[in-house]
Amino acid sequence: MNYIVFDLEWNQSPDGKKNRNEKLPFEIIEIGAVKVNSKKEITDSFHRLIRPQVYNRIHSSIHEVIHMDYRDLLDGVSFEQAAGEFLEWCGKDWYFFTWGNQDVMELQRNMKFYKMLDQLPGPVTYYDVQKLYSITWGDGDSRCALEHAIDELRIEKKYGFHRALADAYYTAEVLKRISNIMIINHPSLDVYQNPKKKKDEIFISYPDYDKYVFREFADRERIMKDRGVAGTLCPMCHKPARRKIRWFMNNPRVYYSVSACGEHGLIKGKIRIHKTDENKYFAVKTLRFTDTKETEELRERKELLRQKRQLKRSLEKEI
Repeated sequence: MNYIVFDLEWNQSPDGKKNRNEKLPFEIIEIGAVKVNSKKEITDSFHRLIRPQVYNRIHSSIHEVIHMDYRDLLDGVSFEQAAGEFLEWCGKDWYFFTWGNQDVMELQRNMKFYKMLDQLPGPVTYYDVQKLYSITWGDGDSRCALEHAIDELRIEKKYGFHRALADAYYTAEVLKRISNIMIINHPSLDVYQNPKKKKDEIFISYPDYDKYVFREFADRERIMKDRGVAGTLCPMCHKPARRKIRWFMNNPRVYYSVSACGEHGLIKGKIRIHKTDENKYFAVKTLRFTDTKETEELRERKELLRQKRQLKRSLEKEI
């Protein structure tokens, strides 16, 4: 089993949203990766510059970070060639490791744009080293820049940052210092290739919470009417829990609730609604234990949102 630690650099429309290709808002221009064995030793590396085919200038903010000009990419290979060679280099038995949760999704989105997505079936399980670092040395919720982690761990800075191969190397150096138990217990799941049917729905039980990824729905209103989506099972005994605070919409994409298991206590539910490229919807639900303080905070938030909606309706009637 190999660990494929990879990093991507990408460009976007230099003119902002005005000339953005909605099917490819971020165009990958560099892939860098290192291969790490079971002893966490780097055994090989991969690097490709990619010749842009969608955006013909580097966005100014991207240029400031990566210090790369459009001319530097003209001798690069096509994305199709780079992605194909990358997957071939990965081999047959591997897991992806990245710093953060965006690279796996952008790799898939670029592959979909070039009709290559069948070469990387999903949903894709991977490991977010940024998250693992936060759980190991931080509060588990906050996220820091890669260079900050390198400084905290006093890892030698051999290369500059914000280039794909260098960042992949530094991510692997952080990974070396994270325990195998921590890695095993905290896989991440990228749902860019979301479940389409009920039989494909996903359930993952983590040490401190449960995650459910549901099938597609034609519209968002149907999601919260589905009994499977709206139900709450205790993360410990997986028996139905009694609702204390009904699901309420914090914003158009996120819902919260609180339920109680008679044996194991209060459970906070969170549902995030995702929209697919095909304008359909699916939900990701997490259930984790909470306490009385957070329950009351959610109750107050729900009441405040209710009052705001009431006020808005009253003002609309007056108009």
